[in-house]
Order: sequence, then C-alpha cells, then structure tokens
Amino acid sequence: MSPQSLAKQAPQPLKQDLSQPLCQQGAVAVHAASHSDGLLDSQSESGISEAVIAKQFSKAANKYDNEAHIQCEIAQAGLNNLPIPLKGDLLDIGCATGAHSDELQQRGANVTGVDIAPGMVHRAQARFPDVNFKQGSAQSLPFQNSCFSTVFSSMALQWCNSPQAVASELYRVLKPSGMAEIAIMVSGSFSELQKARSVAQLPAAVTRLPEARLWLNSFLGAGLRVSRLINKDYVDEHQDVLSLLRSIKNVGAGATGAKQQSLSRSDIKKLSLAYKNISAVDGVLPLTYKVCHFRLEKP
Repeated sequence: MSPQSLAKQAPQPLKQDLSQPLCQQGAVAVHAASHSDGLLDSQSESGISEAVIAKQFSKAANKYDNEAHIQCEIAQAGLNNLPIPLKGDLLDIGCATGAHSDELQQRGANVTGVDIAPGMVHRAQARFPDVNFKQGSAQSLPFQNSCFSTVFSSMALQWCNSPQAVASELYRVLKPSGMAEIAIMVSGSFSELQKARSVAQLPAAVTRLPEARLWLNSFLGAGLRVSRLINKDYVDEHQDVLSLLRSIKNVGAGATGAKQQSLSRSDIKKLSLAYKNISAVDGVLPLTYKVCHFRLEKP
C-alpha cells in the first residue's frame, strides 16, 4: 500500500532574539539585509559523505519516482511558492530524475538541473531531453559567477556537509537581484524513528542534520537576504515498520557516510513493537519530515 502523507502547519510568531530558536512552526517573515553581528559559528557535525550520497542516490534512480511520495509533496509546496510564469535562467539543485526541472521549464524558465548522483542525471536526461542536466555538487557548483536569475532546490541540500559552502555557492551563481526558493529537511526529522530505536535498545541510525538556525545563519553570512521562512512538518504514514524503513532507503537516503549494522528479524520485531507503542495512531505509523522553506534574495 502506498504511503499517504499529511502536512501539518501551526502558525506561531517568530522570536527575533537570536538566543532563541529562529525557525518556528508556520509562515514567518525574516527581515535581514545581509550579515548580522549575531551570527553563530556553528559547524555541521553530520559526517555526511558526498561520495556515499552520490552512490546511494544513483542506485535509487530507477525506483525513485515510484517511492518519493513525500519528497514530491514537499517539492510541490516549493514550486507553488515560485512566481507564475517564470523567465530567465533557472538552476534546479538536486534535480533527481528531472520531473521538477521539466515543470519549471514548462513554466517559461531556461532550466539547468544539477545533481551529485550520476545515475539521477542519466535518468533525468533520458526522460527530459529538452532540459539541460549536469552532474555536480551543491558545495562546488560547475557554473560561472552570476549566471542564474533563479535557483530552486527541494529536499537535497540537507545531504551536504557544509551549509556555509552551499550558501556561498548560492550567492556566487545567483545574478544580482536574483532569488532562490529552497526546501531543506532539518534536525528533528524522523523523531518517531529515533525514539522507537532508543526504546528498542537499538543503536541510533539517523543522520544528524543541521539545525534550521545553522542554515539561516549560513545564508545571512553569505550575504543573502532571507525574505521569507516557513517551517512545516510533513508526516508520511505507513502500515508497518518495514515499509517505513524502505521509504527512506528506496529514495537513496538509507546511508550517508557512517556504516550501519543491518537489523535482524528480532531487531525488526522490537522496533515495530516500540514504534507502535510510542507513535502509532489508529494502527498507522507516522514519520515526520521537518522542513524549512526559505526564500532568498541576492542584493
């Protein structure tokens, strides 16, 4: 049975004090011209390997479109935030199999899709020969300075190990007055799975993602304006723990650098029981993706 997803959004006001959490539930406006004296010097400790990411997502390319249900929902929310129609040169970072790149081109933009996984790029180019696709890293984009009027990215940048490098590259490739619409999964995602593994006395196996604050500070530190920030929970629903685990692995996100021990049948039973006892609602297992939708502008 295909997983169904439910998006939940509860508006709260943004706290302006940088000592407090900056990414609240709901739509919030962030008014910052560029650099801020309050920026933190936090560093990502995710241990994410780009080589592993490229390999895993390449392996997932052929089944990605049939599995990426929640990813498509999140991407559609980002696409809906963009103007209609579009014009000028647009870069789609983490283009996967190219579906969103093609939609953006149909809306009037001259689109280039880039992905770190060669398998994804190959499949995207085969599916959409009228769109230009390239292999490359978001932390070292293979493009000249100031060449895109718009950048779009959804559910890709969390797999980078340096938010600061990503932010600098976004600033570099955007034209003056250019904008970026970015959706990033942040820390706190998969909390139900983490709790269940802990209760089942299984080792943690969820990649440590950067906090929303680190992304915000990185964008500001790179000289970008953050004109809008929406923090939203997307909840994927599954009938059993195996389908839940496969929903992560089958889109390429099953491994990001650290070696993880495979679960035995006994482990799966313990995890399933713990998950149901802690988080199940009417027999359904939820899996929460915490996502920040950023609107960025280059002065």
